[in-house]
Amino acid sequence: MSMNTISIRRATLADLPVLQKFEQGVIDWERPFDKTIAEDPVWYYDLEGLILDEQKAVLVALHENIIVGCGIGMEKEARHYLDHTTYAYLGLMYTHPDYRGLGINGRIIAALKEWATSKGLHEIRLTVYNDNLSAIRAYEKIGFKRHIIEMRLT
Repeated sequence: MSMNTISIRRATLADLPVLQKFEQGVIDWERPFDKTIAEDPVWYYDLEGLILDEQKAVLVALHENIIVGCGIGMEKEARHYLDHTTYAYLGLMYTHPDYRGLGINGRIIAALKEWATSKGLHEIRLTVYNDNLSAIRAYEKIGFKRHIIEMRLT
């Protein structure tokens, strides 16, 4: 498959069932990395609200009109001691298993970076579990750098 056959667009409410399925895919993937994730049903995001909020970017990747990936961009307040007041936070980065390794995640992130830049946001962050090595490699491959580790006492 050629990357030319992949298009990126803003999500619509009609995409909600697929996005909810993708969100559950992310939760299922992350559950082994975090034993504190509550029992199902669990939702990370208010996807309907995010889609309807024009200040947020909910993007989908399509191959032949089939949604094969997604990502969310939202502006968040930075900690008071940083040199920026807000930043772009990326979440729900998901690619359907049949389409992984084709650079779709990178295309979505590039589009989210354009969205962030258009809003004047030059700091872009996301979170990933320390043991999620495949995701870390994928993000590092497109320019993200490890920044901070959150620790917990059990």
